[in-house]
Amino acid sequence: MKTIAILNGPNLDRLGKREPEIYGSATLADLEAGLRAEFGATARLVFFQSNHEGALIDQIAALADAKADGLVLNGGAFTHTSVALRDALAGAGIPTVEVHISNLYKREDFRHVSLTAPVAIAVITGLGLEGYHAAIRFLLKR
Repeated sequence: MKTIAILNGPNLDRLGKREPEIYGSATLADLEAGLRAEFGATARLVFFQSNHEGALIDQIAALADAKADGLVLNGGAFTHTSVALRDALAGAGIPTVEVHISNLYKREDFRHVSLTAPVAIAVITGLGLEGYHAAIRFLLKR
């Protein structure tokens, strides 16, 4: 059974409360329950969320040491600002799919640049929470 990690960065613990017109009304717990319902019998899912850059980097290193088979990352705002997060992904050797709930290209210009995308094998943006499902399906088929 493959191990797929789902890492969520800053403010994603506020899903369902923060800007529902952009991110929808489902919570992070709803997302995790939906992923468990679809993939729990076919993959070992590991969930982690932090508003702290270092905690995300530590988790990526731990997943690399544990030889995780895939990573779904929504780095939130760190996507656009964190060279350290990019370097952690590059050094981890874990196939990573970057996911964004909203369509970044319909938002502010600063969101159009991802520092982490070049070290991901794919990027999904604008599919809402379905983007996480698509990312896991993709990783399981690899």
